[in-house]
Amino acid sequence: MPRQVNQDALTQSWIHSHEEDTETQMVFRPATFKFPPSRGRTGFELKAGGKLINRGIAPTDEPSETSGSWALENDNTLNFYLGAKKKPTRSLKIVSADKSRLVIEK
Repeated sequence: MPRQVNQDALTQSWIHSHEEDTETQMVFRPATFKFPPSRGRTGFELKAGGKLINRGIAPTDEPSETSGSWALENDNTLNFYLGAKKKPTRSLKIVSADKSRLVIEK
């Protein structure tokens, strides 16, 4: 049975810390984390009430943002609904989550 994730720990801006990834897991850190230099980083902001800002890298290497919503389902699955989509556009299985580190299965 999956361990329940604390939703309060999720509601913040998360940036991909690719230096900490393993073969099976992706690591995200809060936007306030002191990251080493990188050409670009993806991430997302999970706001209270289910609002989402998905942050990517445009083809011109400029940051891009897409709005949507998010929901925590089955205690450890983080679903993103970009735009007005009714089905998840991205599903992330959470391995662990606290205020300083979010670990997702690849």
